[in-house]
Amino acid sequence: MNILIIDTATEACSVALEVSEQVFSRFEVCPQQHSQRILPMIDEVLKEAKVTLQDLDYLAFGRGPGSFTGVRIATGVLQGLALGTGHKVVGISTLAAMAQQAYTQHQTVQVTAAIDARMSEVYFGQYHLENNVMTLVGVEQVLPPEQGAEILKHNAEVAGVGTGWQAYPQLGAAAKVNVLADILYPNALYMLPLAKSLITSGFATEVEDIEPVYLRDKVTWKKLPGRE
Repeated sequence: MNILIIDTATEACSVALEVSEQVFSRFEVCPQQHSQRILPMIDEVLKEAKVTLQDLDYLAFGRGPGSFTGVRIATGVLQGLALGTGHKVVGISTLAAMAQQAYTQHQTVQVTAAIDARMSEVYFGQYHLENNVMTLVGVEQVLPPEQGAEILKHNAEVAGVGTGWQAYPQLGAAAKVNVLADILYPNALYMLPLAKSLITSGFATEVEDIEPVYLRDKVTWKKLPGRE
């Protein structure tokens, strides 16, 4: 399975390419530079692997949650790539990607991912390991950190990943959470096993059917007075 994955949902920008079981990837923390960096990064991994987009079987992207602008950039780039190649696509949860990285690097099997969503809220999801893939427990949601802490209070010890723990220390204050400070942002590299699992299960779709995930309808900035 030859697959390209891109992610721009947070401050990080990343690309992962698997071709003939070889993996090529790029990862940068580059706030507000995603639109300038994502296409060169794609070009770099394709050249390194000595393939073209037409040589691939599938495309995937970090579907969110994350910043509105970041999620839209990845969605737009993926649409362009898919329309040009006809490849089927799959969307990957950014929260699940961080949970997968925690399993890969730290062998943790219970992970809670929390991304700072601004406006005193976090994007929040709980995951556990099934068949070597981190699987969602319940639903992904956006909520105040205090509500997340209440949920965690009833859980056994978990690993915590994402920017939410540093932004809102109260999130893990009342629970047994081992915060993994080295996993702050999603990385397309760790979306590979998630993408392959979804594709194998029949979830790849036509590009017209992809949907970004924002979890919140409210914007993250205040409108000017008189323009609400």
